[in-house]
Amino acid sequence: MSDQPRFESLEGLRGTGKSTIAPMLAAARQAVLVPTVPAFYQPLRREMDKRTNVEARMCLYLSALFTAAEEIQRYLRSGIPVVVESYFARCLTSHRALGARLDVTLPAWLPLPVTYHLLCAEDERRRRLAARNKPVSRWDALTETVTDRVSDAYASFPAHRIDTTGLTPEEVLRVITATDTQGAHSRADTEPVGAHPHLLPAVSRSPAGTRCA
Repeated sequence: MSDQPRFESLEGLRGTGKSTIAPMLAAARQAVLVPTVPAFYQPLRREMDKRTNVEARMCLYLSALFTAAEEIQRYLRSGIPVVVESYFARCLTSHRALGARLDVTLPAWLPLPVTYHLLCAEDERRRRLAARNKPVSRWDALTETVTDRVSDAYASFPAHRIDTTGLTPEEVLRVITATDTQGAHSRADTEPVGAHPHLLPAVSRSPAGTRCA
């Protein structure tokens, strides 16, 4: 077992349980829940969400993520575990699915999380979204029209796939905490999905960094 503090990320489509499970996982791990869009970005985020330039929006979210990554790195260096609700994978997959064509090279210094890709049967996911009492941005609505492309793009990122269909939040948390990140679990598929080159190349790590073209 590694002595390094845990760094864990939850990924997936809207309605799969990220925002519910993230604080529960942080509490279970005695970890800090770090927002990947820091508070001082929120006014600009709201303004950007009113606009239509997908590359500009992608750059804003990348800037927020790099800022958050520095904070995450400081916690980890101090021995404090960290949980985030989405990380670079969500930014890259969702914006590329929406048409962004920016080439992005992720630097080698970025903290690398153990990632849990939350999945849910589509009919249940839509019921969860319908029951939400939170505003839906135009970008949220647009992303709902390309969910298949987002899901395919996620296949380029190694992750433990967690099926949340029919599970309570407490049950999902138990699945995650019982998942051996070096092995497998009955509800978690730990094998990375094959890459789809037409959306994103497979994510590799090298001393020079990671390129997501």
